[in-house]
Order: sequence, then C-alpha cells, then structure tokens
Amino acid sequence: MLSIDETQKVWQPLADRLAVPHDEESYQQLVEWLDRLIDEVGEDEEHPLASLMDIIGVLIEQYERDRVSELDE
Repeated sequence: MLSIDETQKVWQPLADRLAVPHDEESYQQLVEWLDRLIDEVGEDEEHPLASLMDIIGVLIEQYERDRVSELDE
C-alpha cells in the first residue's frame, strides 16, 4: 500500500482531471479522455490503463444518471 506521501505525489498530477464532473465542461473532458483510452486499451482487460478506463466510465455514468433524473423531474 502507498503511504500518504507517496499517494499525494502520484495523485497531484491527476487530481484536476480525475474528478467527479459537476458541469457539462468537466463531463465532456472525461468523455474525451475515455474515448482516447478506449482507442488505446480496446478490450484488453490486462492493459495497465484498463482500471482507469473503468473509473472514468463510472464517473461519466453517475453524471449522466444524475442529469437524466433532473431532466425527468
């Protein structure tokens, strides 16, 4: 397991990009990032970036679920 110091060092470069989207712009940035990852990773579940692709997909799905709920009301 990484120490807090080690975690902070590897997290800082990603912190601004890998975040829960709260607006259309940040949502679109995640969608574009996911598209690039899909091009690179494809369906290779053993690829080093496959889990990142999963995480971004979950963030996108949650944003879409929340937005659709708002539109339905």
